This record gives sequence, structure tokens and C-alpha cells, in this order.
Amino acid sequence: MKSYLFWTYQRGSFHYDVMVTLILLFLFVSPRFISFHARPEEPSSRGHGVLVHAGQNGRFTFEVGADQVPETTDSGKLRAELQSSIAPVAGAVSIDRWQAQKDSSGRVESYKVWARR
Repeated sequence: MKSYLFWTYQRGSFHYDVMVTLILLFLFVSPRFISFHARPEEPSSRGHGVLVHAGQNGRFTFEVGADQVPETTDSGKLRAELQSSIAPVAGAVSIDRWQAQKDSSGRVESYKVWARR
């Protein structure tokens, strides 16, 4: 046991190969039995960033995530915030109208914005 613990065997010997095999088994088999809670976070398809859908004659439909626009009840401020969120993506556009997209609980997830150049 002492020689296995201190790894005193030469490379290519039977005991060395046994230790390497045990280490590889631990690396590849242990995640199936031990929960390390290391799962990647599922990306959200809505609520982040700005999505652009091109239309005809210089018209665009933008989907602006709710996290890009501060909450406000004033339509003038909301228009200005939507404009400033869209500007880095599309440049100078004129907003025709917008509509809040809500989830099942009534919380605003995103804004659908119709604009033109």
C-alpha cells in the first residue's frame, strides 16, 4: 500500500498501469454516481439583449429584453429607453409602435418594437 500511495513504481510497470487505470476510472465513472452540482445554467431564450427581424422597405421588428429597459409607466420615457436600446444594434431608427410581451404571471419579459429607417 505504501508504494501505491507514494507512487514509487516505474512508468510502464504493471503496478503503474493499475494506478493509472484506477485514476481514469474515478475520473470517468464518478460523475455518474457523485453529484458535484456542476451543471451549466440554461440560457434563457427571452429577456436578454436585442433580437432583430428584418422586414421589407426598411422596416424592422426588434425584441428588446426587459432587463435592457428600466421599468417605467411613462410612455415617453419608455420610447426613449427602447430607442437607446435599439440604437447600438440598428443605428438611427424611428419607432412606430411597441408592445409588452408578458409571461403567464403578467410580468414583462420583453418588448416587441416595430421601427423603420
